[in-house]
Amino acid sequence: MAGPVIRSSNLQFFLARADQARAEAEAATLDHVRERCRRSEAAWSALADKAERSERLRDQDAKRKAEAAEAVTEPTRVR
Repeated sequence: MAGPVIRSSNLQFFLARADQARAEAEAATLDHVRERCRRSEAAWSALADKAERSERLRDQDAKRKAEAAEAVTEPTRVR
C-alpha cells in the first residue's frame, strides 16, 4: 500500500507552521527557545519542500499517463 497522500492543503499547512516557527524564533528572548523554533522552522520547511516536490511529480506523472492514453486511443492514419 502506498504512503500518505500529500495534498496542497498539507503543503499550505507545512508552510504556515514554518512561518509560525519563524515568527516565534524572532520573538523569543531566550537563546534555547530561539534555537528550538529555528529547528522547528527547518523541519516544517523540509516537509513543505517534500510536499511541493511530490505534487510536482504527481502532476508530471498524471500528464505523462494522459498523453500515453491519448496516443493509444488515437486512430492510426492509413497512407
